[in-house]
Amino acid sequence: MTSANEQGERGERVEQDGWDQQGHQQSQRDRSRQAGSFGAAAGAYERGRPPYPPEASAWLVPGTARTVVDLGAGTGKLTRALRAPGRELVAVEPSDGMREEFARVLPGVRALAGTAEAIPLPDASADAVVCAQAWHWVDPDRAVPEAARVLRPGGRLALVWNNRDESVPWVAELGRILREYAAPPAEDRQADRIGAPFGPVERRDFRWRHPMTDAEIVDMVTSRSYVITLAPAVRDALLDRVRALLAVERPGEMPYVTECHRAGR
Repeated sequence: MTSANEQGERGERVEQDGWDQQGHQQSQRDRSRQAGSFGAAAGAYERGRPPYPPEASAWLVPGTARTVVDLGAGTGKLTRALRAPGRELVAVEPSDGMREEFARVLPGVRALAGTAEAIPLPDASADAVVCAQAWHWVDPDRAVPEAARVLRPGGRLALVWNNRDESVPWVAELGRILREYAAPPAEDRQADRIGAPFGPVERRDFRWRHPMTDAEIVDMVTSRSYVITLAPAVRDALLDRVRALLAVERPGEMPYVTECHRAGR
């Protein structure tokens, strides 16, 4: 996998072509370009991507977990929500640019180069492995046994995505504008492909609102893989449309639905 955090976007490409939300086929090359694009926008990612609500983090990771791996940690958006007294956090992130930004904002947390398919940790060394905004990019046939390898017996694999809540009209219009200019990556969550040695996958969603300035919303859009890889003139036109929408709506916040999945080993 490549790097991670909102909306489902980061990690290594799957081994077949995907489909975007309009049913258009995406080539491996397009997916690979999008998956590997985040390092170039690490600053915008840090400024514009949302955190994770505490109730979601508490549901994903048990309070008894003492060693937690944030897989595809990006700039540490989820890592910050996972902090707890006596808990060791280990970030695994493939993008050099993202790890550099991670080290800047979380200098006390160990950050390792690695992927979901090759986690640079010993066997049975973690109580939980959490993957934010990235599992839909990975190869589950390799990532599932790799997560199981580093987990202790009774450990937990958890997956999470922050999704913009398009039941809100202006957010739906933002999504329509984005799709007009660029095809988002295929977003098969692949949670149903976890399987043995993990038990049944549980799901829970959390609705919440994140205060954001117009500039932060523009950064959020700028940090999307399918926007990063646009031609500069097309990207500029898209961002002008987004700014025009925000000038009318003046939202001051972004509504999110945080989608959570968990399975025990």
